[in-house]
Amino acid sequence: MPVFGYKAYGVTPFVHELRERSVTPHIAIDGHLSTTGKRRKTAVDGRTTRHAGYDISQRCRKRIEEVFGWIRSSAGLAKVKLRGRARVDAAFTLALAAYNLIRLPKLLGAAP
Repeated sequence: MPVFGYKAYGVTPFVHELRERSVTPHIAIDGHLSTTGKRRKTAVDGRTTRHAGYDISQRCRKRIEEVFGWIRSSAGLAKVKLRGRARVDAAFTLALAAYNLIRLPKLLGAAP
């Protein structure tokens, strides 16, 4: 059973804890250099990254993050100016509906 996490979750104790529970860590690997010029160390090794499922999960994550990035930037929900969970939920649902309307022509154009 894979578990998904961001780059900061690639630390050794977290990954070892997942492996002890027989969970596959599908965590994004940060390939950037640190401020000292060294590559960031990650505990996610070839046992995880060599499988095709890891690549698939990373592509799915990118697609999901694109939606949330659009909602934060274009839909104006980076800084929510509403109070109460019900109102924030309604604004989020409206933003998702708007995103789907924007994607609709591309999806219809791709249909055979």
